[in-house]
Amino acid sequence: MREPLIKTLILGVALIFSAALPALGQSEPSAAQLRETFAHPPDDCRIMMRWWWFGPAVSKSEIQRELEQMKAAGIGGVEIATLYPLALDVPQTGFRNLPFLSDDHIEALRFAAAEARRLGLRVDITLTSGWPFGGPHIPVTQAAGKLRVQIVPIPHGSQSIQVPSIDTGEHLIALFLVPAIALDYKHAEQIPTSAIENGRLNISPKPDTRSNALFFISSRTGMTVRRPAVDAEGFVLDHYDQQAIANHLHEVGDRLMEAFGDHPPYAVFSDSLEDEGSDWTGEFLEQFRQRRGYDLTPYLPALVADTGPDTTAIRHDWGKTLTELANEHYLAPLHAWAQQHHTLFRSQTYGTPPVTLSSNQFADLPEGEGKATLLMWRQFSDVRWAASAGHLFGKPIISSETWTWLHSPAFRATPFDMKAEADLHFLQGINQLVGHGWPYSPESAGEPGWRMYAAGAFNAHNPWWFAMPDLAAYLQRVSFALRQGRPANNVALLLPNDDAWARFRVESNSSSAASVSIGDSMPALLGNKIIPQILDAGFNSDFIDADAIDTVGIPYSVLVLPGVERLPLPTYRKIEQYARQGGIVIATRRLPSTAPGLLNAGSETQQIEDISQRLFRGQGALGHLVEDEDQLGRKIATYAKPDVVLSPQISEIGFVHRHLSEGDLYFLANTSNHAVRTRARFQHRATNAEWWDPFTGRISPLENASEVDVALQPYESRLIFFTNSAINEKKLPIPAAQPSRTIDLSSDWNLVFSGSNQTLHMTTLRSWSDEEPYYSGQVTYEKTIDLPPDANSNSSLVLDFGEGTPVAIPDPLPEFNMRAYLESPVREAAEVYVNGQRAGVVWHPPYTIDLSALMRPGKNELRIIAGNTAINSMAGRALPEYRLLNARYGERFVPQDMDRLQPLPSGLLGGLRLKIFPH
Repeated sequence: MREPLIKTLILGVALIFSAALPALGQSEPSAAQLRETFAHPPDDCRIMMRWWWFGPAVSKSEIQRELEQMKAAGIGGVEIATLYPLALDVPQTGFRNLPFLSDDHIEALRFAAAEARRLGLRVDITLTSGWPFGGPHIPVTQAAGKLRVQIVPIPHGSQSIQVPSIDTGEHLIALFLVPAIALDYKHAEQIPTSAIENGRLNISPKPDTRSNALFFISSRTGMTVRRPAVDAEGFVLDHYDQQAIANHLHEVGDRLMEAFGDHPPYAVFSDSLEDEGSDWTGEFLEQFRQRRGYDLTPYLPALVADTGPDTTAIRHDWGKTLTELANEHYLAPLHAWAQQHHTLFRSQTYGTPPVTLSSNQFADLPEGEGKATLLMWRQFSDVRWAASAGHLFGKPIISSETWTWLHSPAFRATPFDMKAEADLHFLQGINQLVGHGWPYSPESAGEPGWRMYAAGAFNAHNPWWFAMPDLAAYLQRVSFALRQGRPANNVALLLPNDDAWARFRVESNSSSAASVSIGDSMPALLGNKIIPQILDAGFNSDFIDADAIDTVGIPYSVLVLPGVERLPLPTYRKIEQYARQGGIVIATRRLPSTAPGLLNAGSETQQIEDISQRLFRGQGALGHLVEDEDQLGRKIATYAKPDVVLSPQISEIGFVHRHLSEGDLYFLANTSNHAVRTRARFQHRATNAEWWDPFTGRISPLENASEVDVALQPYESRLIFFTNSAINEKKLPIPAAQPSRTIDLSSDWNLVFSGSNQTLHMTTLRSWSDEEPYYSGQVTYEKTIDLPPDANSNSSLVLDFGEGTPVAIPDPLPEFNMRAYLESPVREAAEVYVNGQRAGVVWHPPYTIDLSALMRPGKNELRIIAGNTAINSMAGRALPEYRLLNARYGERFVPQDMDRLQPLPSGLLGGLRLKIFPH
């Protein structure tokens, strides 16, 4: 049995990119430089947008216009993703869908890349159309593989039965006879394929015995590329077949690179691996024999049903082989191809095929994907999976696909919704956001333009768009901060990959998809208590797996084994050595007891049990067993010092800790829809503490660095820096708790609706939707206010729009539930001008803005521009009819949640006041 190539390849990739990427903590800036750069962060920390080209039906003028809009809004780059057409060709106007990879398509990409360079924007390119990789160049013999299991009942007394049809791209690999009573797979009898003649299986009938024939066929899933562009239709490729990815990179990758010439894209991108049901490849049996050391053929029934004590060991070996093939035959060639083309490989490495956390080592830029749930940061997630891999393998920039399912339908999400979800990604270790996404939209599409079938639409067609630069600046500052120093997570949670592989199985019903995903297996294996227990005890955690331990060790203070049954013996030995060197090992529920794999089960299982006994039982045991996982957090805090202690403990507050040579930087976020207040003690030894405001870039010293008062508005976030390098600025004065005077501004406003001559006088502020329910756009509010003479330089003048109103959170939560559950008094953003000068934008709590520098005693002209969402106008007219489009191209998408459209409250809803605070 040869040593699998995976570890050798992984180590090689790690060594190559340890030289290509800057080492964590290397050449760190001084505290003064950090403060200055935080106020004006570099452009490479800006968010990106997945830029959907539908059709693709693009023009150079529109490409230029949209790139300039992104640049002006503070967006730092694009990932060009080509999808299905949204309109039919119109020869009379010249509108047409460019065939994917045609000369015209490549020329459009070339122009977009040049324009992006001119604007200083980053460009990534997806190496396919739609997802997963595939297309018309993939023959059925390279299409996604599947083990087809066909059960054929044998009529009593029959001497032959018809063999199932074997189609192109398929071949029969084995057949068995199984007793028909209860389908007793433990007594399956393998029959030589030579018993088949002329399409029929010859059988020697057995008296008084009924049987079924079990045919194992190397087959194909039949999955085709999802949401493809014109001329990009075809089979999804076989992720276990190196010839398939080589074919794809030649036909698609090389062609796309022609658009970039001597200026390659910043990165090439592989989207989430959603090769549903792919659990086989044509050469699997030979690959299995080489890697596992035995022939799988006689054991194939174990992949379908229980065949006895060895069932899980056989399934484990099958699953592990699938992972190795995906790593070596898909990810490694992709990474090598990217290097050859002088670009980086950005990859969402999770899903099916069953890649592991350590598979992310083949990505230069690991990426996660938000599942749009309020609790994603307290559950197993692809985001923390990617961040953990980045931390373990020295990948300092870790991105996430953000806002994928945020507050559906398209155009419903607000800037505040976007901030609320982005903070959850930051809390899991992300420091580069890729927005999902920006729909390219031609002028002919009207308002609000094109949108993807099931995602947000975050482009300039949103009436609240003027708030985007402010939101983007916030996200840019936090991204910059979370790239400083190195991650300071102190707890590692072992992902039980070997247990997951042992749970894989093939469905005997050919219409069902096999469940062969490591990530999808983790929620059940980890349970729903462990991650919240770690977080609530004041720790932050990364995931780790056996391959990572074998490659980089355990660079954490605490290692948690969550109900792990199977562990490779070499890995467990490293864990025992880690404990002997002072590492804290905690097992929950049970102790590791089994060596994974069929050939290891007998020889190594006893050694696994011996380590468990030494480590967790008897006198001098170094490990700790926590059978009740409700006690896990308390147990960890018994042996390790918590990073953050809150008094009182508030589970809605999350944190990220970065350790710098100049100090310790923490990101704190309130993930709830209500204000929170607590006192916090942080694990640091610095003498000074500073609040860093990610909205303004301002920094203010704190009086007490040992214990900090933390008061956060709903969904508010801040950064706190502990350092021995004192800031020169004076401590900001604490504003007066109560205003000396309040001027009611909730009445007598003149409203002007943008893009029309319509005006409206509001005696009392309320939603403009009461009068104009189907208007989406911007409305200008105008009013003259008289400021008292005594409101002079000794006063602070604050315009207060009122409090947000919490929205009831559904119980139970629906599958996709991410949004800010707080209704703003400003729907959805307001840009404020005083005497013709811009004061700023209001879109998040506290809904206030300081006007002290702009107002003067006497008369002042107050102008407020409010923007709502596009939902109102969409609710007021018929939705696009795609009948003829579907007739031409087939139904490639179904618009999501369009039945939920109804007018929403818009504008300033009342309660507007000017508060005068004495200094």
